[in-house]
Amino acid sequence: MFADPSFAARRLDPAAGRPQCGGMCETALTPPPLNRSILAIALPSMATNVATALFGLADMWAIGRLGDAAAQGAVEIGAKLLMTALIVFNFLRSGTVALTAQAAGREDAEAQAATLVRGVAAALAIGAVFLIARPLVIELGLKALGAGGVVATMARTYVGIRYWGAVAWLINAVLVGWLIGRKRMRAILAVEVGSNLVHITLDLTFVLVLHLGVAGVAFATLTSEALKLIALAVLVAREGPARQALRLITAQATWRAGELVALFRLNRDLLGRTALLMTATVLLTRAGAQQGPTILAANAILYQLFSLSALLLDGFESATQVLCGEALGARDRLRFAAVVRATLIWALGAAAIITLVYAVFGARFAAAFSAAPAVIATTGVYAAWAIVMPLAGVTSFVFDGVFIGSSWTRAMLVTMAGALAVFVAGLAAFGSLGNHGLWLAFTLFFLVRAAGQAWMLPGLMRRSFGEER
Repeated sequence: MFADPSFAARRLDPAAGRPQCGGMCETALTPPPLNRSILAIALPSMATNVATALFGLADMWAIGRLGDAAAQGAVEIGAKLLMTALIVFNFLRSGTVALTAQAAGREDAEAQAATLVRGVAAALAIGAVFLIARPLVIELGLKALGAGGVVATMARTYVGIRYWGAVAWLINAVLVGWLIGRKRMRAILAVEVGSNLVHITLDLTFVLVLHLGVAGVAFATLTSEALKLIALAVLVAREGPARQALRLITAQATWRAGELVALFRLNRDLLGRTALLMTATVLLTRAGAQQGPTILAANAILYQLFSLSALLLDGFESATQVLCGEALGARDRLRFAAVVRATLIWALGAAAIITLVYAVFGARFAAAFSAAPAVIATTGVYAAWAIVMPLAGVTSFVFDGVFIGSSWTRAMLVTMAGALAVFVAGLAAFGSLGNHGLWLAFTLFFLVRAAGQAWMLPGLMRRSFGEER
């Protein structure tokens, strides 16, 4: 199914200006070399995601300089609470990528502009509800994560400050997704690098110079998120299709029931999928918190290492979102299959390199994120899990991109639900292994996801493209 197709030049129909390919595709021109297309998206996306990871890593490093396990655990709890509450709305980014890429594959500028308008409107509506629910979200979130005592007090301070950046985060998700769908990866990278340099500078100033502690970390993140919104808005305004956005706000076609239902269906499934993923993350954090502040802080560091590897490998997810979305929009089955195969090969190779780097330097890298000897020692005991996680998770990351770019979100939701059930069962089955059992169950979560997605892929391709000839 994933054999490399020949991308020989196609004969153009002089009347229509489209390739004659037996009705199997509508691509206007021969696609560029596949590996170049993948890397042109994946590499800037990887660099962008590394810059994004610096938000969490800088926070953890700065607060770790205080040598206070409770403060470090509070930042982990607070950040996890907010990201759990917000990341369920990451469909704003993923759905925007898919719909924008598919419209780009059809060369439909107005559809791209309409996608932007509907996405920003959805972000503003969600943001308003999120701000109204602030007291409830904070209290229920802290209880769900098992925070207590001084850790809960510090975490409440952190969340109370950073919470006000939620609307900016939601709009940023739409703007980034729209730019990714248009392959503006270098522009996104420039914004991420700039906002992270600001964030790191503010972290160092607020925590280590002004001694604001947990509050300083929160203020640094809030400020950098707002500045990022301004920069992204400027970039989007310079794009051709975006110039139609103001006109489309009041256009009746933008808000047609059919368009809104399609958007709702896509976003509903992505919301459910992300909620299940974050449920697994919350269970991981909660199980660590129940083992005490030292295990909680150590797991926070290991999770940051996993997040760094996931964000790197997510570059290949971005590539499949865009390229599979374009191929589906152009009805080009051969290129679609080639994208899946080639991206998997690149991603597995990258995961192997990350695993090797973690095996050699991971323990020392993790130790740099705390000044507490007990946390450093505990992190070393469980560092092996950070080493194996890149290889365990990479296939599911790539398949996520395939499924999102193709709008196969219901199938992705089903596989996520099955994987979460296995994770919960693993927590019970491996409880006697302590923290090792917790990480073993988390690793199985990703392996089961990948297996389910691989099993469903051939049938989904037949449904979207018809039987292979």
